Amino acid sequence: MATMLPSSSPPPTPRGVFSPRCSLQAPSHAHRVLDGAPQRRHAPAQRAPPAAAAYAREIGACVRARRWCAACEAFAAMRAAGAAPDRFLFPQVLRACAGASAPRLAAAAHALAAKGGPPLAKDGVVGNAVISMYAALGDVGAARAAFASLSEPDVVAWTALVGAYANAGELDEAFELFESMQASGVQSDVISWNTLVSGFARNSDIGAALDLFDEMRLRGVKPRVSSWNCIISGCMQNARYDEALGIFLEMCEAEMPDAVTIASMLPACTGLMALGLGKQLHSYVVRCGIKLNVYIGSSLIGMYSECREFAYARSVFSSIDGERNITVWNELIQSYINDGRMNKACEAFNLMQQDGLKPDTVTYNSFIAAYARAGQKELATELLSGMINVSLRPNVISVNALISGLHQFGLCADALEVFRYMQLLNSADAKHWTFLDNSYPIQPNGTTITSVLSLLTDLKLDRLGKEVHCYALRNGLTSNIFVSSKLVDLYGKTGDLLSAANVFQGIRNKNVVTWNRLLAAYKHNRKPEVALKLIYEMLESDLLPNLVTVQIALLSSGMTMAFRYGRELHGYIQKNWPDVYPDTLASALIDMYGKCGKVEDARLVFELSGEKDIAVWNAMMSCYLLHRMPRDIKKMFKLLEQSRIQPDPVTFIILLSACNQEVSMEEARNYFYSMEDLYGIKPTLKHYTCMVDIMGTAGLLEESLELIQKMPLELDACLWSTVLKACKLHSNLEVAAKAAKSLFEIEPNNTSNYMVLSNIYANDGLWDSTESVRDAMTEQGLHVERQCSWFYLGTRVDSFEAGDLSHPAFENILSTWKDVASRMEQSGYAPQDNEPYCNVEVDPLSCHHTERIAVCYGLISMCGHEPIRVSKNFRMCKECHSSIKFISRDKNRQILISDGCTYHHFNDGSCSCGDMW
Repeated sequence: MATMLPSSSPPPTPRGVFSPRCSLQAPSHAHRVLDGAPQRRHAPAQRAPPAAAAYAREIGACVRARRWCAACEAFAAMRAAGAAPDRFLFPQVLRACAGASAPRLAAAAHALAAKGGPPLAKDGVVGNAVISMYAALGDVGAARAAFASLSEPDVVAWTALVGAYANAGELDEAFELFESMQASGVQSDVISWNTLVSGFARNSDIGAALDLFDEMRLRGVKPRVSSWNCIISGCMQNARYDEALGIFLEMCEAEMPDAVTIASMLPACTGLMALGLGKQLHSYVVRCGIKLNVYIGSSLIGMYSECREFAYARSVFSSIDGERNITVWNELIQSYINDGRMNKACEAFNLMQQDGLKPDTVTYNSFIAAYARAGQKELATELLSGMINVSLRPNVISVNALISGLHQFGLCADALEVFRYMQLLNSADAKHWTFLDNSYPIQPNGTTITSVLSLLTDLKLDRLGKEVHCYALRNGLTSNIFVSSKLVDLYGKTGDLLSAANVFQGIRNKNVVTWNRLLAAYKHNRKPEVALKLIYEMLESDLLPNLVTVQIALLSSGMTMAFRYGRELHGYIQKNWPDVYPDTLASALIDMYGKCGKVEDARLVFELSGEKDIAVWNAMMSCYLLHRMPRDIKKMFKLLEQSRIQPDPVTFIILLSACNQEVSMEEARNYFYSMEDLYGIKPTLKHYTCMVDIMGTAGLLEESLELIQKMPLELDACLWSTVLKACKLHSNLEVAAKAAKSLFEIEPNNTSNYMVLSNIYANDGLWDSTESVRDAMTEQGLHVERQCSWFYLGTRVDSFEAGDLSHPAFENILSTWKDVASRMEQSGYAPQDNEPYCNVEVDPLSCHHTERIAVCYGLISMCGHEPIRVSKNFRMCKECHSSIKFISRDKNRQILISDGCTYHHFNDGSCSCGDMW
């Protein structure tokens, strides 16, 4: 829904109906919109005020139907009529007070029971109901006091109190109470065990819940289906879909799933997009004769809708037994919205009301989210404000839907404005946001904070992110694992790894998603060796990697050239995805093999992949680009065209880069102009940068400046950095000065720009200019990151940082280098720096030759036939490049070095880069 919705599908008006173009008076064909679903009309019954017994029957009926507010109203009317409930009705009244979240009415009912004399005050059933009521309301202190008033609490009372502490997240106290119950001689039953297990599961401590589940069996209490459902439900409440699926499969070996199990597992299928399993569960419902009630029906509709099987969703709606409630109608409306059929959603909205049901907050939230995602901010906010006119109060979910939808459409400033207004208590300051007032402020919850942090992460607004972090800390929201995980992501993507690690360490119950956030943070900040080490820690915490974990590990392996580790991951993938590689893993595998110098293995992965998407094709073409195989790229592009898969913008970036390797200006122009003419892909700044790079490589620097002046896009640092690189290649000081000036304006704090310009001046012997660049860095307070190279051997990463002589093999490394340097001198070439970085105070803008040290360590620590793989965080200098070319010939070794800018494959005295990097 990235485009504007058609004008024929306006939102409901503030009166709760659609505008005349989509009015409540449904057209004559409206009854056919739901594929033949029968329609029902309900009229409210009119009756005279009932006597006390009639009140009791009405309250009981409302409680059985879970109409809590109606039950409370009937109780209030009963009291106004001068009647009081007896010991049989009181538990139902107390249950209704809890269900309606009415603490004042609950306290009044409790007081009434206490005044009723010993028959009520000392009644065990009433006492148990009081404890359960306070437990449901979250008032642990009141529940404990009610428990203390019982002379001989039974297992029901103990269980209710255990549940109160578990619901409050006080799991240690809940467990101690459970043990005290048994120590006092009250035998625990399956319900009390379920309560304890459920408490741990709901609070995301699935491991402890499973341990308690095993302990339950050891103590002779046989788990029922409800026991399994407790753990599955806990997993679902914490969005731990993989674990819910694993527990469900284990359950199926011992028990037959019931309707509650199915209704719980279908959202897991939705979260995992496991349509196949969802269909199997649907078949199980039909095969076992389980009634397709509103709970299973709504879950099935939601699952089919999210999996884009809209016809199935509407078929399920038509097949639901009995009356359809508001939840089922909401799922149907959401199905139409997901399908982009807003007209049908509007018609369903009208038909639902004709069926005797009023739209609720969920209904409105669905439309608010839809309009926000389509960029229709005015319609979404009008709908939000208009809810109050139909006796509905917007809730935090309503505002979250607006923030998330606007963010998805790209209206980030508007989304942030909503978050700011959300915190206002003065309606005058909130302009037209009439739902914000002193009597009913909407407080941000964990979902709100997660959405806002996601928005700030995309915008790289780390300062605002820290302010939101402080807000979350003050309001106790950092215990929410989604908030904490998003904070790790925010700090990781804005380069603050220390804060990311600190937030991660503070998370109590880390899950796979949390670990993935931290792993991705280190990979994103070019510290893949740390990510690989952390994966071992994750495995030691008894968490299994998921698809995202494996993808991060593969990409990190490629960045560090950790070939053996990458091969182990490939074996893991073959074991867990035996039929066909998922596209994301196929792309990551190709990337890993390519960066480890194994082009043939990368091509084999490509061939064994099933229905390849464009990302897999691009990964293989990128592999060829890395190894300077432009002809293979062009051959693959022809195969891509024959496969009828549409190329994307990345494909053409690879093609233009291949032309750059061949310095083929004419061919590059053909690809550049065919993008839009043949494939409808409008050139982006990256494509123009590729063209500038080709011109710069060819020495056409003035022509590249002319192209830059004609570009219809705003220039970025990457483009000027490309020009500066060409200036270094051709020693063009005049253009270099222009490019550097533009770079310093865009990125005043990027040290690499200063380093490149300084090296250009130094190469031409302009030491005064070199010194002035370094003075400018000092004035800016900029510090150069230390150069570092990494050598991967087996499962160990050895790092060699400039100036650090602490490596245990350093003396042997130095001896090996002296031997190599001596042989170089004998061959007629004397290295400029005979002893690498022995002077730790050496100029930080100079190369410390850490890659030479890493290569020498590879010579003494690896077998003679194995390739040496090294990665580095800075571009190689000419001295290192010449030295390593000599070593590859002298030692007859393949040496692969990735310097963050170019991939170098040294073999027999030559390099794959053609000495142009």
